[in-house]
Amino acid sequence: MRKEEVLALPSMPAAGPSYPAGPYRFYDREYMVITYETDPALIAQQLPEPLQPLAQPLVNYEWISMPDSTGFGAYSECGLVIPCRLGSEEVNFVSQMYLDDDPPTVAGREIWGFPKKYAHPKLEIVKDTLTGTLEYAGQQVAMGTMGYKHESMAGNGERTMAALSKTQVNLKLIPGVDGEPEICQLVSYNLTDIVVKGSWRGPARLHLVPHVNAPVADLPVRRVLGAHHFIADLILPYGRVAYDYKKEG
Repeated sequence: MRKEEVLALPSMPAAGPSYPAGPYRFYDREYMVITYETDPALIAQQLPEPLQPLAQPLVNYEWISMPDSTGFGAYSECGLVIPCRLGSEEVNFVSQMYLDDDPPTVAGREIWGFPKKYAHPKLEIVKDTLTGTLEYAGQQVAMGTMGYKHESMAGNGERTMAALSKTQVNLKLIPGVDGEPEICQLVSYNLTDIVVKGSWRGPARLHLVPHVNAPVADLPVRRVLGAHHFIADLILPYGRVAYDYKKEG
């Protein structure tokens, strides 16, 4: 294999790459986002510098069902997202993610630094309830429920579009062959080509169970503020380096 052929590979292994080159388009991506208040001191512990907490200690627990995604297939994921500030911009820091498919797990970690771990999340409609669950190592560690399509937001696409367009930030940490950090960065990205197909809000509840390897309960629920359910097509493009821990003073 010539050098230029090696450099043209989208991912490892060379004999059968784990994922193709991007960008990656998602069709009918369905979200349930439950927003809640937690302990502000715990949020401060979870945010890597130079990210700064907001005045209101909010967390979004997100369940996402992806039935059709180029290069990745069909899968589900869930996790914790912390609204915060990077300089003068309000952003979302992706703190934890759990999903059930290998290619997006590997690509997410290697390209954007998504904090992805293999688990069994599920988002489904059970009678009159939109229900999200997370099972890790045979134990249920999260359950979220939302009244199904109680209040349509179809006429307020700006709010849903703004939520999807907001800058997201990940902590990308990849060690070198000596075990020391080879890459240690904050990576930011923005979803593009967004088409909102439906949007609803309604009452919700969220239950988190302590687990050492899926520590979603480390940001405990103090008060649930509500939930947002929406469906959209979109593109996940490549990201950009927002902060490099090895270069910054």
